[in-house]
Amino acid sequence: MIFPKLKGVKMIKKYILFIIMLLLPGLFSCQGGPSQESSGLFIVMQNNKYGYIDQKGNIVISPQFDGAWRFSDGLGMVKIGNKWGYVNTKGKLVINPQFTEAESFYEGLARVNIENRCGFIDKTGKIVINPSFDQAERFYEGLAKVEVGSKYGYIDKKGKLVINPQFDEAEGFTDGLARVSLGDKWGYIDKQGKYVWGPTN
Repeated sequence: MIFPKLKGVKMIKKYILFIIMLLLPGLFSCQGGPSQESSGLFIVMQNNKYGYIDQKGNIVISPQFDGAWRFSDGLGMVKIGNKWGYVNTKGKLVINPQFTEAESFYEGLARVNIENRCGFIDKTGKIVINPSFDQAERFYEGLAKVEVGSKYGYIDKKGKLVINPQFDEAEGFTDGLARVSLGDKWGYIDKQGKYVWGPTN
């Protein structure tokens, strides 16, 4: 029998909660949420505040934040009030909470929203790519997908459009290629924006 016999509503609720707790680590890992990274730190919650522990369960960064995200590129994204900033592995704020939306660092840069526009900061908090895009995603292999006027293209780490916005959908680069679509037809482009396959449906 796959499921045990459970008597009473309370027992059923406890069993469901147990199953959810087992599944949560995998879900977070797939979605880029709290999971182990090279820092060896794990997110915990205590008294509705978030902090980090090491692999032995020792508190490394005391629970003090209103939100937290995994470490990436040596920095962890944390929330104070309704603003996001970044801490180092010692728990020191290296970029003060100031962003209503942000992402973890990848390839040395992090996407942030400023006045409903997307740009990128470096690990000192300096804006290195001005917030001029409708949407943007993390860098993959030196290029980031951006949205301009409901079309997608790609920028380099200087913010230069190297592949003009022209696609209806687009994905990040992997092994030198990115999957893109025009209407319901999909294909693959290289880093110069040239098709190596398609688009086809």
